[in-house]
Amino acid sequence: MQYRITLLLFLFQFALVSQAAAFDPALALQTSQAVVGKTLADHTLLDRSGRPVQLSSYRGKPLLVSFIYTGCFQVCPTTTRALQGAVRAVQEAWGRDQFNVISIGFNQPADTPQALKSYAAQFGIDDPNWEFLSPPASIVDALTRDFGFSYVATPAGFDHILQISIVDAQGRVYRQIYGDSFAGNMLGEPLKQLINGAPVADKTSLAAIIDRVRIICTVYDPVTGEYRVNNGLLLEIAGGLTFLIAVIWFFLAEWRKQRNLRKLSSAR
Repeated sequence: MQYRITLLLFLFQFALVSQAAAFDPALALQTSQAVVGKTLADHTLLDRSGRPVQLSSYRGKPLLVSFIYTGCFQVCPTTTRALQGAVRAVQEAWGRDQFNVISIGFNQPADTPQALKSYAAQFGIDDPNWEFLSPPASIVDALTRDFGFSYVATPAGFDHILQISIVDAQGRVYRQIYGDSFAGNMLGEPLKQLINGAPVADKTSLAAIIDRVRIICTVYDPVTGEYRVNNGLLLEIAGGLTFLIAVIWFFLAEWRKQRNLRKLSSAR
């Protein structure tokens, strides 16, 4: 009898603890949205080789940030695969160097640089613009708070919000994308807005101009799940250039005509 009472008390206490620590989706969403527009603090993390990386070193380009834990066998891998596909689609449309991606292992001390290296290899991710970072345990709370990332430990691992944070070139949280699967345009459209509006170095170079035209002239095709060239916009640009050339040619012809008339008048 005493054994049963003790067991019931234990189960009751466990239920209370579980309820107190339960993941609240509404609160998680509110927390996530509250950081939009805020500038991230400059945290120091470790890359897959154990080298220190400053979060501020990613400023200058848009940045995609996902939080994972390497011990997850279902949700995190699904999200990573979805992110991998979306990143590939956007890179194929605009080029590989328009933005960076980082995945951060928040389960410390388990998510070591070596664990993240193995995790990346599991998906065949070797993109030079995609890094997997391991934060010191002492900064995990502050780091996740900056990104509005909520998580709760459970007997099976963690319950956490599924989000991709889009950070602008100045280090501000620009938008949060939610879910474990998403079409390329869910990332592509906010990135296009940032790339079109953010100052990028060496805009006078031919390569930079071509890249910018590629960004402006792409639209998302929901049928193929990829970005394609907007032929209508290209025709508009071509028409505008043709008109501009015609106007320049007209003024040059008039200028030459007037110059020749002045020469004839002075010769008389």
